[in-house]
Amino acid sequence: MTSFNDPATQTSADDSAPSTLHNDRILRALAREPVDRTPVWMMRQAGRYLPEYRAVRAKAGSFMDLCRNRDFACDVTLQPLERFPLDAAILFSDILTIPDAMGLGLYFETGEGPKFRKPLRSAADVAAIEVPDAERDLDYVMNAVRSVRQELNGRVPLIGFSGSPWTLATYMVEGGSSKDFRHIKSMLYGDPQTLHTLLGVLATAVTDYLNAQIRAGAQVVQIFDTWGGSLSTPAYQEFSLAYMQRIVGGLIREHDGRRVPVILFTKNGGQWLESIADSGCDAVGIDWTTELGDARRRVGERVAIQGNLDPNVLFASPKAIRSEVSRLLESFGPGEGHVFNLGHGISQFTDPDHVTAFMEALHELSPAYHR
Repeated sequence: MTSFNDPATQTSADDSAPSTLHNDRILRALAREPVDRTPVWMMRQAGRYLPEYRAVRAKAGSFMDLCRNRDFACDVTLQPLERFPLDAAILFSDILTIPDAMGLGLYFETGEGPKFRKPLRSAADVAAIEVPDAERDLDYVMNAVRSVRQELNGRVPLIGFSGSPWTLATYMVEGGSSKDFRHIKSMLYGDPQTLHTLLGVLATAVTDYLNAQIRAGAQVVQIFDTWGGSLSTPAYQEFSLAYMQRIVGGLIREHDGRRVPVILFTKNGGQWLESIADSGCDAVGIDWTTELGDARRRVGERVAIQGNLDPNVLFASPKAIRSEVSRLLESFGPGEGHVFNLGHGISQFTDPDHVTAFMEALHELSPAYHR
């Protein structure tokens, strides 16, 4: 496999100069600058498909205890980089840290996902919540960011993240995961002002949270709009994209002598690519329902594109995995501005050896597209 030992970026004694980064492919790709091969990371790359993750998870006692323990969170963030030649680490945390800090009583039930003991179902419920202090109330996240940056020692960039206001609101109003979103859509259509109030609070909270991650050492940030694709086009523009655009406008865009790229990812949001590209972000994440070549034609030179291998391809044979990697590279075509990723999070049932096959195929095939 290709080594991480790329030429270091330039440094100087000036405090404003960038800290040493040995592999900056992702930063260059997100800026649509030349790279020697297509960089790659995977959504949910630190997770249950890795036996070493499961061992640390057992020690932690609970999922949130794992997130809140700086050493454990750092350990599992770095685990996939020891197995695979990835071009970035992504902080191990959860998208529901903000509503948890708002006192909604987050808990997890086996096989059922996250739940809240105090869902928000009325204007009075929404009026009672406050923006958490990211440095104080979510200090365990910032401590983990600092620890990971120290352990990485410039090996690859660190990605920080948050859920989008709309996605966070779905969990907070529904009280957990939902298939029909009946409570929050009842609020959207029946009491839109209350929902706007909630989304406004969350936009402020997400902006503060991501800025705190950037100050702590995150070098790229991604906003996960997991449930934006459940909306109609007018509702998406008003209740999801508008608030992500507000966040992008409030983020620290340069830190430690470098630009801090922002990636927006709306699952099932391919029909809104042009609008997302115009939000001020640096890259648009797409899932497998949008073809890479089509996405590139539609956004032009405005933004980079991240995606979009179907995670279920990793259940196929190494030969089939290689074929799909090849097809996606050909679809995007020669040139810059592509970060390879899955179209959504990797399944807990994935064989790590199949991830190795994915990485080997990408490392072998992608340099031809960057000559």
